Order: sequence, then C-alpha cells, then structure tokens
Amino acid sequence: MTSADKEERVREDERRRMVKRLQLSRVCYPGEDVSEAMMRVKRHLFVPPSVMEQAYGDYPLPIGEGQTISAPHMVAMMCGYLELKKGEKVLEIGAGSGYHAAVIAELIGETGHVYSVERIQWLVDFSRENLKRAGYKHVTVMQGDGTLGLPEHAPYDKISVTCAAPAIPPPLLEQLKVGGKMVIPIGRYLQELYLVKKKEKGIEQEKKCDVAFVPLVGQYGFR
Repeated sequence: MTSADKEERVREDERRRMVKRLQLSRVCYPGEDVSEAMMRVKRHLFVPPSVMEQAYGDYPLPIGEGQTISAPHMVAMMCGYLELKKGEKVLEIGAGSGYHAAVIAELIGETGHVYSVERIQWLVDFSRENLKRAGYKHVTVMQGDGTLGLPEHAPYDKISVTCAAPAIPPPLLEQLKVGGKMVIPIGRYLQELYLVKKKEKGIEQEKKCDVAFVPLVGQYGFR
C-alpha cells in the first residue's frame, strides 16, 4: 500500500467517525440519505492545508477572507430540513469552500444541479478548484451579490443560504418555486435558522435553532 493509499484510508476513517458522531448527536440526527452523502464527500479537500488535520472535527474552520466552512452538524441539519431530492435545482448563497454545495450535489444526484453565488472572487476560485478536484461537475459557482439570487436559472426547488441576513431577501423568495423550501439564518448578533416554505398564498416560516454565521453582505443584506 502506498503512502497516498494509507493517507486516504486515514481520511476515510476520520470521515466515518465524523458521520457516526453526527448520528449519535442530540443536536443533529441526519437521515440515512444525508449521512451517506456526507460519507461520500471528502471534506479534507475543501479546507486550506493549514487546517486539514481538523477537517473532520465538528466545528467551523477558517477558509480565508474572514469566512468559515460550517460545522458538519450544521451542514447536515440544513440539508435535512430541505429534504433534497434527486433531480432538483438548488440555489446556494455563499459558496465558501464548496463543501456544502458538494453535499447538496450528492443528495440531488447528477440529474440535479447546484448554482452557488459567492461575493468574494478568491473564494469563487477556491471553491471551483475544490469541487473540480473532488469530481463534482453539476455545481456552478458564480461571483455576485447573493442577496439578488441568480434569476437567470430560476425558479429553484430549494434554496440554501449559508450566511446570516437581516431578513429574507425578496429576490430569493421570488426565485423559489411554489412548493419549494429555503433555509436561511436571520439576525446579526443573535441569529436563528429558519425553514421557509413557499405556498400559493404566501410563505410559512418556522424557527429551527440558534446559529452563528458570517453576515450576508449585499443589497438586501448587511452592508
């Protein structure tokens, strides 16, 4: 066995332990589909070399530009709340390192597509390279103001917002399909994660838990 093979086996064991911890957690109870998706995504490919040894810890990690990769339990919770299905079209706001998009991509399969909007060009490049190296071809990362969404590919079955907004940006609601779902953290200092469901006659909002995310910056975000 080569040193590279040994390294890969170590990372796989770390990933398996991470998923097992999530399954046993009182905070996060990922379903089988989410657990399997997170087992398939090589999280160590989505973090800077300086923190690679911590890639499978259940806490946020710095990825540069003052941004972070979310803790695995938060990724699992958000994906679980969205109830992602094969073939769906998903909009992600805040690509970061590309990890969250990769988990979504696993859940929607190759017949689905993830469109991710990131405002920081360096992170656009970083996430694209990470996703390419990890083999994800059905994820498109674009630079832009995430509060405006991505109208050229709307409507979306699901929307995942990975940064905290002062309120739900109107363009994101407009771009969500009727019957679609969105997860979004709301608040500047005291933040809560909301599950939003778009109905024919309006929206339903459900508070899920207290969270801590970097701010959503843009026209309908914090400035």
